[in-house]
Amino acid sequence: MEIMEQIRSNAKKYNKKIVLPEGTEQRTLMAANEIIKQGIAKIILLGNKDKIFQLAKENNLMHIKDAEIIDPLNNEKKDFYADMLVEIRKKKGLTKAEALKLVEDPLYLATLLIKNNDADGEVAGADNATGDVLRPALQIVKTEPGISVVSGAFLLILKDKSYGEDGILVCADCAVMPNPDENQLAQIAVSTAKTAKAIAGIEPRIAMLSFSTKGSAKHEMVDKVVNATNIAKKMDPSLNIDGELQADAALVESVAIKKAPDSKIAGKANVIIFPSLEVGNIAYKLVERLAGAQAIGPVLQGMAAPINDLSRGCSVDDIVNLIAITVNQAAKI
Repeated sequence: MEIMEQIRSNAKKYNKKIVLPEGTEQRTLMAANEIIKQGIAKIILLGNKDKIFQLAKENNLMHIKDAEIIDPLNNEKKDFYADMLVEIRKKKGLTKAEALKLVEDPLYLATLLIKNNDADGEVAGADNATGDVLRPALQIVKTEPGISVVSGAFLLILKDKSYGEDGILVCADCAVMPNPDENQLAQIAVSTAKTAKAIAGIEPRIAMLSFSTKGSAKHEMVDKVVNATNIAKKMDPSLNIDGELQADAALVESVAIKKAPDSKIAGKANVIIFPSLEVGNIAYKLVERLAGAQAIGPVLQGMAAPINDLSRGCSVDDIVNLIAITVNQAAKI
């Protein structure tokens, strides 16, 4: 079974509820219809109910009737969520009047639904910028205990099945944190291990990448990776992790034998952690374009609940896949 088929199949077992703040965006509505049809998740749509039903009728989306629909402008629990937001943001001096206005914003209401356990996760971004999606998420849902960094992981599905886990590599950070320090890099490693388990269903073997393997080069950038590896081990002693490793030493067994013969990860890595966003973003796009790999993501990680951001150029299938991924994350948090 292909990895996305497996992810969708697993999602059906978990009976999770995902909120879609962009309920009147056509691709989102079409994806919601498909999700409900396949039984991948329960869906909450935010938006004007009449407009949603009109769009559903125009596009023959028969299953939208089975979604829960909440109109942020005419929400019977508006006062409740406003009070909740005031309590969360009281140190920032948020007033009730300001909160009442904010809960009319679907992106804020979505995160409040998650905070109140009325939803298990969120997918947005088809019609909103990443910053607008993340701002209320960081203010309200916040990061998970022990983690202060939100990062973005990709699943790389490779044609050559000899790499990673039968051709699957999970890599990070490729989307969020430009230049993590050693503590942040360690957190990214810990978060990515959880993502690999939750989404790809693999037992992570984590390689912390650098331009050096086991002291072959001396530089402060190498020191950062070595220190991050040690910090990650302290954060989670159960992690199967090693670094610093060059990419070929991490992925190719014949190279690993020469460069890092004592490493249990070298040549066998299925999770790779890049030292910076610049490296990660360039690397995954090169692999995608030149090696014909399929890149699934970014999957946001490190949040206390799964909140994932779409590209505004996304397809309906992209949204369906990310909802299924979000369900799998929610089941493991």
